[in-house]
Amino acid sequence: MDAAALRARQAPIKDRYRSNPEAAYVTLRANGRLDDQNIACKVETGRALAMAGLHPATGGTGLELCSGDMLLEALVACAGVTLKAVATALEIPLKSGKVSAEGDLDFRGTLGVDKDAPVGFAQIRLFFDLETEAPQEKLDQLLKLTERYCVVYQTIRSGPPLEVKLRRNGV
Repeated sequence: MDAAALRARQAPIKDRYRSNPEAAYVTLRANGRLDDQNIACKVETGRALAMAGLHPATGGTGLELCSGDMLLEALVACAGVTLKAVATALEIPLKSGKVSAEGDLDFRGTLGVDKDAPVGFAQIRLFFDLETEAPQEKLDQLLKLTERYCVVYQTIRSGPPLEVKLRRNGV
């Protein structure tokens, strides 16, 4: 899709959100079911079921997906799509590109071995390796706008309020 096609596709959506800001609020949902046999959760991805389980560093078999890996994969996916959309809008030609993320975890916190060890990622790094002849100032703008508009990046970065509830069913 070229820049003109992207603008044409997004223009009526943007107009609708300008005239009716409430229409821009959408609730995304994710669902999963606890596995009956294993320490795992079946997550509905919209296209298939993904089986998430313990990371081998916490006693998992490595056969199931690690939710930490899935978080990094969501970041890579969102950042890649956002970068591509921004590059298209700015008419920055990309010959090829690779997006990768890595994060550091101390599993002592997850396993309760050390109460002072953090649970969760201590640091996440996101990399874009691009093949392009675009000038550096355009690439700086591309990176700045990708960071600004990447939903997963901004969510991780700003840490929105998170509500957790346990609901009892069938009792």
